[in-house]
Amino acid sequence: MLREVLIIVLEVYLWGVMFPRALLSWFPVSPGSWMVPVNTVLYRLTEPVLAPVRRLIPPARMGGMGLDLSFIVVFLGIQLIVIPLVARL
Repeated sequence: MLREVLIIVLEVYLWGVMFPRALLSWFPVSPGSWMVPVNTVLYRLTEPVLAPVRRLIPPARMGGMGLDLSFIVVFLGIQLIVIPLVARL
């Protein structure tokens, strides 16, 4: 029972919070737009997880910009937790 709840919580966090945050990071959010509160909530829910990873793994330089790898690391980390839990069901 606890295993199933943990799987659901991690998957909802991954696909319902982390993934939308990654998608929104590709598009600028105009001040005053209806997306500002959504972006703020997603930022507050993901930054405590992403910031420590970002400190360990700095953005990869790609020309004049940096590619933030923290999302990929957290995504893979969550999958490494979920996959063995699902395999034991």
